[in-house]
Amino acid sequence: MVDGTGTESVREPWRPGPGLRRALDVVPVALLAFVVLLVGASSGSTAWIVLGLVQTLPLVVRRTHPVLAYTIIAGASAVQALVIDTPIVSQLAYPVALYNLARHGSAVAGAIGLLVGLIGAAVASVTWIEGYRPDYVQAVWSDYVPYLFTVGAIVIVAWSLGTLSRVRDAYVAALVERGERRVVEAEQRVLLAAGRERSRIAREMHDVVAHGLSVIVVQADGGRYAAAKDPDVAVRTLETVAQTGRASLADMRRLLGLLRTGEESGRAPQPGLPDLQELVDLARRSGTRISAELPPDGASLPEAEALTVYRIVQESLTNVRKHAGHDAEVRVHVTVGDVVLVQVADTGRGAEAPTADGLGLVGMGERVAVHGGSLTAGPGADGGWVVRARWRR
Repeated sequence: MVDGTGTESVREPWRPGPGLRRALDVVPVALLAFVVLLVGASSGSTAWIVLGLVQTLPLVVRRTHPVLAYTIIAGASAVQALVIDTPIVSQLAYPVALYNLARHGSAVAGAIGLLVGLIGAAVASVTWIEGYRPDYVQAVWSDYVPYLFTVGAIVIVAWSLGTLSRVRDAYVAALVERGERRVVEAEQRVLLAAGRERSRIAREMHDVVAHGLSVIVVQADGGRYAAAKDPDVAVRTLETVAQTGRASLADMRRLLGLLRTGEESGRAPQPGLPDLQELVDLARRSGTRISAELPPDGASLPEAEALTVYRIVQESLTNVRKHAGHDAEVRVHVTVGDVVLVQVADTGRGAEAPTADGLGLVGMGERVAVHGGSLTAGPGADGGWVVRARWRR
């Protein structure tokens, strides 16, 4: 069913309210008690009236206190077998009490009620047969069997219906609990997914901003010193700054588009293997001495793995510019096959620099861990700093 807002709504099943429930508990009992009083008054038997009311009135609390109601009614029925040797109308309360005991009580209480009811059916059969026969007529076994099966069937049917209702209620309660638990789990999954997405975007933004700003700062410093002596160098430097700024802005727009729905910028492709050469060329233009062994043009990786390779190289080159010094040489080595290997090594003084508390190395480690790989970063054997990532496809 769809409501006016266009959302699907679930129609709740009808259930009686508290007032109607109370009326259903009291009104049938009052009617049965009224019938007991009428029949008892017409028979002139005080025992009829007293036992009838004791058997009838506890039904008012049959839902809330099933064990108490059944105990009183069963006890009154036992007393009736000793006082009155014929059935009375108030005995209709017994199967109702047994039903509610089996439904609203425990399974053990229901089983005890069934056993007591079957014993009572046998006793009642004998008592009623003897009460209807003259003293000089002897009853035989065939006279007891129909009464025993009839009364016993009423007891078994009442217990069975109550037990089935209790099992159904437990099943429905389990389904409701499971549904509520699934809703909570779904909400938790949404929160966890949102947290992972925020962490991923934070890593992406860190890589983009740190890389772009480091290139711009280096170029701006070089252009400022070269402007007085060689204006052409300053022009080329400003051109590199502009290109870097535009590329960084485009990458940031792409990432920020992921936070918005229904916008084209959020669906722009992420950088990958074909963009590594541009990343290396940009590092060269910024003054870094760099040599690179990159995958051939035909090499390919899934988008997530290709983005990881790109970000590791980007972050490593950013750290080179921050910590290695102006005279450092950088070697970039990327191979793609059954095993993906990314290694960026420099000859600078990055090993002597204090470790930053940012997201750089942590972000690279998390990216590689997603693919089941490992990342090492530390001083190289011949000095400098080496970042090495490896995972199997």
